[in-house]
Amino acid sequence: MHLGNARTALFNLLLARRYGGRFVLRIEDTDLQRSHEDMVAELCTDLAWLGLDWDEGPDRAGSHGPYRQSQRAAIYQPYLERLEIERLAYPCYCSNLELDLSRRAQLAAGKPPRYAGTCRDLSADARAARLAQGRKPSLRFRVPPGQRIEFEDLVHGPQSFLSDDIGDFIIRREDGSAAFFFSNALDDALMGVTHVLRGEDHLSNTPRQRLLLQALALAPPLYGHVSLLLGQDGAPLSKRHGATGVRELRAAGYASAAIANHLFRLGHSTPQNQLLTAAQMASAFDLAHLQRAPAHFELAQLRHWQSEWVHALSAEQARAWLMPILPPELTPSQSGAFIAAVLPNIVLPDDARLWQQIIFGEALAFEEPALRTAREAGPEFFAAAAGALSDHADIAALRSATGRKGAAFFMPLRAALTGRLHGPELAPLLAAMPTDRVRARLLRFAAG
Repeated sequence: MHLGNARTALFNLLLARRYGGRFVLRIEDTDLQRSHEDMVAELCTDLAWLGLDWDEGPDRAGSHGPYRQSQRAAIYQPYLERLEIERLAYPCYCSNLELDLSRRAQLAAGKPPRYAGTCRDLSADARAARLAQGRKPSLRFRVPPGQRIEFEDLVHGPQSFLSDDIGDFIIRREDGSAAFFFSNALDDALMGVTHVLRGEDHLSNTPRQRLLLQALALAPPLYGHVSLLLGQDGAPLSKRHGATGVRELRAAGYASAAIANHLFRLGHSTPQNQLLTAAQMASAFDLAHLQRAPAHFELAQLRHWQSEWVHALSAEQARAWLMPILPPELTPSQSGAFIAAVLPNIVLPDDARLWQQIIFGEALAFEEPALRTAREAGPEFFAAAAGALSDHADIAALRSATGRKGAAFFMPLRAALTGRLHGPELAPLLAAMPTDRVRARLLRFAAG
């Protein structure tokens, strides 16, 4: 699931929870060439992991099923037939090549590309001739001329479109399956959907769908079109901006709460600056706070919310989160000391994995500034520190033995023990590190 789709789903859920509604998951899979069962399973898994818990859907029967459009063909058929009988729709025999040539010609003439109406008024004989040629027709909705379609968008406010600017559009494909414009609009009406938040790229679809529902004497929902989700460079969010899928971010160790909190603030303003629960986000969600300008996804902001989530973990929650990277031989007290040492300084499990190698690993890779700092401290410093060790490393005893204070004490000691000049606080690190490892690393520099 792309982050843009995840944000749209989150906003719909929050809207439903804010006003006591029901959040419906519908699988729009009439295009069988682009729909696979494993994709549906992954979608549901991603939604559930994010905490976007639907009230009705393929696995949660309600009164408006089935919830897969591929299973609703029998529901669609009478409405398609009705439109054709009432001459509100007509068969179109144009091939993809013919449609493409028509679009190119219109663009070359400086006109907006739309269906030219080639098959709109074909005679019965002309239709029969095309059928005899083996052409399989799609079904197009006959857009009425001279109408103005007006509606109030929940995000963008009053909208007005001329029907003369809208070409007749396909509502049933050549293979007999319902097209998006038709199935999406009809399902909303038949399922009793009252509010729809969707991407801004669907705004131009709304007049078509309202005309369609008007022709069928069905009530349309209220639509709100949320802003596009862009990368920091202003381009549509894509792979080149890094991980843009829910599954990728989950694999990297991001928490669902961190992702949801970041998405909540992308295109939706709120005075709430703290990490929010799902219930708190629902309470704070306001349609009036949905912004029209594009929203920019920033990894730094996601890391901020991840950091907020990490720092709010209890000891047991932190242990469960970091369990995959903890050496299996650690005792509970050892793993507890490690977690206490590194948790304030990590954002993702990979950060903790680095410190797991530093604290418990045999070999230690030194950054050049750290190696230089350790050598400049001199062998006497490390010999005195090693001599002060007992069965555990006591920071006060080491300071007293070396006779140094402040940076002159901490920096070379940190450098020798971790190979770095920066990181978690030194006292908790010493508490987590096995004493024999502390001694060996100190003695390495005590030898000169």
